[in-house]
Amino acid sequence: MSAFSPRDLVLLAVGGVLGTFARAFLSQVITRSYGSWLPWGTITVNVLGCLLFGLGWSLIEGKLGGSVAAKFLVLTGFMGAFTTFSTYMFETTVLLQRSQLWLAAANFLLQNAVGLISLVLGLALGRAL
Repeated sequence: MSAFSPRDLVLLAVGGVLGTFARAFLSQVITRSYGSWLPWGTITVNVLGCLLFGLGWSLIEGKLGGSVAAKFLVLTGFMGAFTTFSTYMFETTVLLQRSQLWLAAANFLLQNAVGLISLVLGLALGRAL
């Protein structure tokens, strides 16, 4: 039995498709405009994603009464495909707002350090196969 209703799955899928297209388009436009000496497309998507996630969360909670459908479509679907960096930053911010400084620091360091190490290990494993 699925934890999601058919409507939830459609909302996730539609948001995911739109987020994927938005990420690919914006990243490509920015990279073409500013070059690739830094990953400007990814930087732009991640920073904009954080802004949009905060805006979306505030509007959904404040104006839409915490609508689960809106969260699935906008936050999980669209933002999840656009960038999960925004979710990571949001969760870290929540820990900070709860004055759980050690947990916020651990989340920040763990995701960055372990993420980088995991990527390097994945690259090495892929090359070894």
